[in-house]
Amino acid sequence: MNVIAVDDEQLALKDLMRALEKAMPDGVSHGFSSSRRALEYAENADVDVAFLDIRMPGMNGLDLAKRLKELQPEMHIIFVTSYDEYAIDAFSLHATGYLLKPVNMDELVRELTFAGERMGEAHARDDGRASGGCSRVRVQTFNGFEVFVDEKPLSFKRSKTKELLALLIDRRGASITTREACAVLWEDAPYNASQRSYFRSLVADLRSTLVSVHAEDVVVKQRDSLAIDPGAVDCDVYHFLDGDPIAVNSYKGSYLPSYSWAEFSLNRVDWPYE
Repeated sequence: MNVIAVDDEQLALKDLMRALEKAMPDGVSHGFSSSRRALEYAENADVDVAFLDIRMPGMNGLDLAKRLKELQPEMHIIFVTSYDEYAIDAFSLHATGYLLKPVNMDELVRELTFAGERMGEAHARDDGRASGGCSRVRVQTFNGFEVFVDEKPLSFKRSKTKELLALLIDRRGASITTREACAVLWEDAPYNASQRSYFRSLVADLRSTLVSVHAEDVVVKQRDSLAIDPGAVDCDVYHFLDGDPIAVNSYKGSYLPSYSWAEFSLNRVDWPYE
C-alpha cells in the first residue's frame, strides 16, 4: 500500500508519519508539508490512500482532495484535522474516513484496514470482469434503478421485467414466490391464471436478458420461487446496509423511486442500524 500524508504543521506531520510506519510496517508512506508537492507526487505515482489535513495555506485539504480524486478516482481520502465542523464537507467529497487530531492508533489502523478491504473488493470486481464472472454486474438503486454489465447499461424489452429484477434486488437474496411477486407487481389485481402466465413470461424474459450478457447466475430460480444472488452483484444499497461510508454518503433519500412498493423498504434504508 502506497500512502501519502499532507500537513503543513511539521510536528503533526512527523507524528502521523511515525504512526503510519507502526500501523503498516510493510507499506510505503510519504509525507508532504504542502498541497502542491503532494499533488506533484500524485501526478507521477499511484497512491492508494491520502491522509490530508484540512486547514492548510494556499490549497486547503478539501481542494487538494478534489484534485487528487480527479487524478486518481480510486484513491482513498482520509481527512486528519483538529476541527470536526468539516465532516459534512469531507464526506461530500466521498472521503473514506475522517480522523481528529491527535490521531488514535486504533482508529488509524481501522481506517487503513477499511481502505485495504475496499481496495481488495475493487480488485475482486476487476478480476471478475476480466474473467467474465457475475461481479461484472453493477446495480444502482439510488436516484433511479439501473443495471450495468461491464459498465454498459442493460436494456430490458419490458418495463415489468426490469421491475421484477428491482424487486428481487430489494429482497437481497430472500426468495419470493410467484403469488407473492404478483401481489407486489400488480397490487390489487386479482391473482388468476392470466396473471400467472404473464408472470412466467416475465421470468423467461428476465432469464433471456441475463443470458444474453452471460450473467444468468445473478438470479436463482427454484420450483416456485426466485431470488437474487447478492454475491453476484455490486449493489449500492447492499453497500449502504453494510455501513460502507461512501455508499451511505451517496444516498440522498431516493431509493427505487419509480416503484410504489419500494416505499415499504424506505424505513429499512433510512435506518439500517436500528
